Parts: sequence; structure tokens; C-alpha cells
Amino acid sequence: MLKNWWFIRGLKRGVITEDKPREIAPWSTEISGSGEVNCPTGAIRDGKWEPGKCIFCRKCYPNYRPTLNPYISTLHKSEKTFRRSFYLYVVDAGTCGGCNLELKLIASPQYDMTRFGIFFTNTPRHADALVLTGVLTERMNDVIKEAYEAMPSPKVVILLGACAISGGIIGKGIPSDANIIVPGCPPNPFTILDSLRKVKGG
Repeated sequence: MLKNWWFIRGLKRGVITEDKPREIAPWSTEISGSGEVNCPTGAIRDGKWEPGKCIFCRKCYPNYRPTLNPYISTLHKSEKTFRRSFYLYVVDAGTCGGCNLELKLIASPQYDMTRFGIFFTNTPRHADALVLTGVLTERMNDVIKEAYEAMPSPKVVILLGACAISGGIIGKGIPSDANIIVPGCPPNPFTILDSLRKVKGG
């Protein structure tokens, strides 16, 4: 009877958290290639790829292909105060839900964000980082501002996904002096977790 209990099987297998996933969705990684393509968001111009604008729609294929390099975030400033613990407050400005789903996955056993001292919080007053997702909508301007002002200093701003960074194909991005931008539509969990580790200083 005990052989069928999932937690008994888990104990026998040991640790399942991976330093790096065995498989990452190819079309969430760096894109490389050459030639002119009709990119709907202007992410590829003059043969250069701008990850913050890319929605990974594959219209550039086969001229451009994924390199399987998941390290595509851009770090502007890290905050080493948060090395030991780092609390995230998420504001959805207007998403399809994709970025939210991938962000939640970093709490799963496969990624286990808590081993790096990363946690979610339900209030900006306890937050170290404001994670912004989605296309900026008019009524969310004040919500984002109030959340940011409620946070104690020092604090970090993270733009997660193409919609927050550039607006994707349906709107405009969120104007912000972000500490780090995490491209993707949506970003994969490993890229998100790697970005959070970078911005918290380790």
C-alpha cells in the first residue's frame, strides 16, 4: 500500500530540484540569424534582434532560429542588500496570463525559488521588488505608482515579458527605470529565476 504514496516515492528519489532544466522551450531563448524579415513588433531590424520587443511568433523562421541560450535578461542595476532574502510583489497591468503562469512556476519543486531566498508577498509594504507584467492600461497607472511608493527602500523594479517592456503587439510598455528587464512572450521559468538571482546580487 505504501509503495503507491507519492511522498514515499519522492523521498526515495531524493532532491529533484535542478540547477538548470534538462529542457527549455527553444522559442523562449536567444534568437540569431541574418536577413530581412517582416517582424510584427519590429524586434528584428537591420539584422539585429531586440529581445524586449520580441513576441517569439516565429515569423522570422527559418532566417532566424533559437540558439537555446536562456540568459537573455538585461541587468541595469543589482541590489546586494537582498542577497539573503528577496520578496516579490507582482502587479498585473493587463496580461494574457502567460507571464503570470510562468512566474508561478519558479515556486515549483523543479525550480524552487526559496533555495535562493526568493519569496512572494501579498503586500507592497513587505516587498523588495515590484514585478510588473502586461501592457500598461490607463487605470493601472495610479495602482503601480501607489504600490511603488508603499514599498520600503531600497527597492527594485522588474519588467517581466514583452508586453511590460515594449507593449508587445497590443499596446505600450510600462515606463520605468527598471533594474532588470526579462524578455519573453512569456519568459521561461529558468530565465525568470536567473534574472531574479542577478538583480538580488546572488
